[in-house]
Amino acid sequence: MLRRSTATGFPMLLYQMHELGRAWMAPLTYWAEANARMFSARDSWLSAVPGAARLAAGNELLYRIGKDYEKPEFGIHAVKVSGHDVPVVEKVVAEKPFCRLLRFKRYADDVANIKDMKSDPTVLVVAPLSGHHATLLRDTVRTLLPDHKVYVTDWIDARMVPKEQGTFTLDDYVGYIEDFIRLIGAGRLHVVSVCQPTVPVLAAVSLMAARGEATPRSLVMMGGPIDTRESPTAVNNLATQKPLWWFENNVIHTVPANYPGSGRLVYPGFLQHAGFMAMNPERHFQSHWDFYQDLLKGDLEDAEAHRRFYDEYNAVLDMPARYYLDTVRVAFQQHLLPRGLWDVAGERVRPAAIHDTALMTIEGELDDISGEGQTRAAHKLCTGIADADRQHLTVPGAGHYGIFSGRRWREQVYPQVRDFIAAHATPARQEQPALL
Repeated sequence: MLRRSTATGFPMLLYQMHELGRAWMAPLTYWAEANARMFSARDSWLSAVPGAARLAAGNELLYRIGKDYEKPEFGIHAVKVSGHDVPVVEKVVAEKPFCRLLRFKRYADDVANIKDMKSDPTVLVVAPLSGHHATLLRDTVRTLLPDHKVYVTDWIDARMVPKEQGTFTLDDYVGYIEDFIRLIGAGRLHVVSVCQPTVPVLAAVSLMAARGEATPRSLVMMGGPIDTRESPTAVNNLATQKPLWWFENNVIHTVPANYPGSGRLVYPGFLQHAGFMAMNPERHFQSHWDFYQDLLKGDLEDAEAHRRFYDEYNAVLDMPARYYLDTVRVAFQQHLLPRGLWDVAGERVRPAAIHDTALMTIEGELDDISGEGQTRAAHKLCTGIADADRQHLTVPGAGHYGIFSGRRWREQVYPQVRDFIAAHATPARQEQPALL
């Protein structure tokens, strides 16, 4: 059971104070949004008054700083395959209390002169549960779709999960990944994990291998904290400078009564977001100033790019308290995975048990979240994988997000990921569930 500090009421009330502040800000943000529209709309007489452009730009900036950011949509409705537009439908194929398994189903039956997609490799993209929604991997998914059947873990905001559903731990996370691998069918599956899930994914596959279960054809691990003793970053240092009880007493809060998860203990998304912003405050300030200037100049393309980025970046979720504290302890403070001391539900995690799964690790040269060598450390642990089935890629000039999103991902990283998966795609080794 989590301990809660009773020395002061402030930590206990922080979430409630945050919600009160949001309620107070709401009328101002609505007013600012209305003003921005009135002073910029072509058919509004207010757009002709002196200084209308500055008023519109200033009000939109105020609106975007103060507004609530809801979970975005993936918005992937079609992809290009062999030069043709192929419709894509997002389907929920499995639901658990804290996660939905999504499939992005391609429909090419009515598209002439297109390749046979039935033999395309199947990929499970394990999205991070570290503050942002799975939609942060939109570009990852969109890029994979022309050549693969794609599934994605869509983690649920803990404040939306009723307290009656119980707790969610790092062990539970590992169990979810095992269940999803079995459901899709390990013998035909390739797993791509981005950042935080590299640790539980490696644990899940290790446990399955040790039991003699079928394991995925390949693992692609990108920018993850396999061994945070390698090139520790500011994120790693923060986790080690404070004892676990400090995190428990200072960053764990209770979901207020206005959410379905009322009473649940969580690490709130707004605290994680504040941490994100504090890492590069000058860059975010400059970005917002550039947005204001773009609106004044009428540079609508750059202004829209700013909106898209921050619509995603500012949309955060709450993490279950026990899961968050487990992650801090296991991955960042005690380094149990690389030390060979991690037990999940009573079973020791032994990556050396993996034999039939190829391994690719990817790091960004300038990654300030998972430092160089932290992901590559997986190769030291997975001693049962043949050298011919291993590959490592360090992306020059890439930061954390550049290895799975944007131009570098599409042009430098993805072609190597695609070829690695294709090189290790073989016919299914087991009968597949009829559902999928």
